[in-house]
Amino acid sequence: MGLVMGTFSMQTKQVNFHKDKADDDLEVTMVCHRPEGLDKLEAQTNFSKRELQVLYRGFKNECPSGIVNEETFKQIYSQFFPHGDASTYAHFLFNAFDSAHTGSIKFEDFVTALSILLRGTITEKLQWTFNLYDINRDGYINKEEMTDIVRAIYDMMGKFTYPVLKTDAPKQHVDAFFRKMDKNRDGVVTLDEFILSCQEDENIMRSLQLFENVI
Repeated sequence: MGLVMGTFSMQTKQVNFHKDKADDDLEVTMVCHRPEGLDKLEAQTNFSKRELQVLYRGFKNECPSGIVNEETFKQIYSQFFPHGDASTYAHFLFNAFDSAHTGSIKFEDFVTALSILLRGTITEKLQWTFNLYDINRDGYINKEEMTDIVRAIYDMMGKFTYPVLKTDAPKQHVDAFFRKMDKNRDGVVTLDEFILSCQEDENIMRSLQLFENVI
C-alpha cells in the first residue's frame, strides 16, 4: 500500500522549476499554442500570478511549442528514473494530466493538475489519484488495473531496488491494497471506498501534505 501511494508524493516532487530574472509579464509567444490569460488561470487554480509565471517559464523551457505529446512526456519523465523503465507509468500519468483526452498536454492542463496535487484539498488530491488508477474510467478500480499500476511502478523503480523485490511482490501489494480499500468485498474499489480508506491511514495523509509549499 505504501508503495502505491508513495508514487503520489513522487510525482509531485518531480516538478522543479527554477525562478529566473525575466520580466514579471507572462510571455505568450508560442509556436503552436497560446495559453489562457493569467487572470483566468489564477482564478481556476491555487497559484498566484507570480507562481504561474515561474511555472510557465519552466514549462516553456521544456516544451517550446506549448504542447506536450505522450512521447515527449515519457522522455522528460524517464529522466528522473535512469535505472528503471518509467514508460508505462508515464503513460498512465500522461492520461491523468490529459483530462480532455486530446492526446496532448497544454500548460493549462499541466498547471490545473499541479494545483490539485500541490494545493488542492485532501478530497481533491484523492479524487485525482483515484482517476489515475482508474485506467478505463468506469468509476471503479479493479484488480487488473491495480496490477498494471503496481507493475508499472516496479518497472520504474528498476532492478537495483534494495532490498531486492520478490517476483510475487506486485501481487502481494495488490492483494494488500484490496484488503484495505475494498470495504464491501465486491472485487472493486469505488471512489468513496478509496477516499475513506486513505483518510483512515495516517501515512497516506502525511504524504498528501508533503509538497504543499514546494513552489
